Amino acid sequence: MWRLVLALLCLQLGEGAMKIPLRKGRSMREVMRASGVLEGVLKGLKGDPGRKYLLSDTVAYEPLTNYLNSFYFGEISIGTPPQNFLVLFDTGSSNLWVPSTYCRTPACGEHPSGHRAGGPHPSDTPSTLQAGALTGKSGRADGVWGSLSIQNIVVKNQEFGLSLDEPSSPFYYLDFDGILGLAYPGVGISGYNTLIQNMMQQNQLTEPIFSFYYSRNPTYNYGGEVILGGVDTQLYTGEVLWTPVVQEFYWKIGIEEFSIGPSATGWCSQGCHGIVDTGTFLLTIPGQFMSAFLQQLGAEENDEGYIVDCSSVPSMPTLYFAISGAQLSLPPSVYVLNNNGVCSVGVESTYVSSTNGQPLWILGNVFLRQYYSIFDIANNRVGFALSA
Repeated sequence: MWRLVLALLCLQLGEGAMKIPLRKGRSMREVMRASGVLEGVLKGLKGDPGRKYLLSDTVAYEPLTNYLNSFYFGEISIGTPPQNFLVLFDTGSSNLWVPSTYCRTPACGEHPSGHRAGGPHPSDTPSTLQAGALTGKSGRADGVWGSLSIQNIVVKNQEFGLSLDEPSSPFYYLDFDGILGLAYPGVGISGYNTLIQNMMQQNQLTEPIFSFYYSRNPTYNYGGEVILGGVDTQLYTGEVLWTPVVQEFYWKIGIEEFSIGPSATGWCSQGCHGIVDTGTFLLTIPGQFMSAFLQQLGAEENDEGYIVDCSSVPSMPTLYFAISGAQLSLPPSVYVLNNNGVCSVGVESTYVSSTNGQPLWILGNVFLRQYYSIFDIANNRVGFALSA
């Protein structure tokens, strides 16, 4: 069991730290419903969100069901002259990819920025990039190098992927262009630096740290912030709970117990792991516990998700995660989503276990709206503090 480490974070938002505003995109579910295609596409998108964390030398699997829900994205610039792209800042992956000028599928032409990155023709791409091809159900991407800017941060010779083939479902309906991975290098393409590695080597970060804030009342224009190189003490209250990373691939931490209301479930009596993933919206629960969890909450499954009576939400139990000896609470006002009067529990399930068989949880945006999250690269730890 991890010992309790509670400390006030003294780092201030320094001159070299950079705040990138995040926008809250429409959920793909909303966009597709308006287009009259939701039901048919949903049937083809069933999958396990935990597959995202199954490491492979040549495959990067991004579960498409992640984007049926809301997501948050910010702006970066790539190339000379710079082109702007809206990307999802994702602590659950390590690569950066955006659409290629050589992608001719309809989805590539519908990205919100309207931009696509250039590079060598796919037939001329060096064989080293083949090893980094992003393949699978989400399409295909090859890689090139170029300069990258995030506000005043400029990174030279950043390797990034160019998507060459994007299937219309669901990419045609997404409100962002690509993904910027912030996980450990071991998850990325072997032999190439991640963006964070290059930022550190090129002295673009004041501190080897970054942090996320998600607004509890997000809008398209402001959904939160990602701070590169520091933290913003105005965005959280109280003390920071630090917990160590248990495996330096993803931002994976230990979970000692999970409780529903005052009752401990015992589901983590042998230890659980949780991946802190800004690229996943929902709270993901180990599949073997899902039925009991929904039963205790009184939720019923239909096409809209795990539905509860909106009038019962105030009386629903608070969820508790025991992390590093502290109890991190998640009240029903946070984990129940109200979409135009339809209330659903913001959860999904995975049957993928952690490395040594521990039940695996994914702490996505539903959890992270409650807690300001700090990713300390130098000390391999994650910090949580109650969001302001």
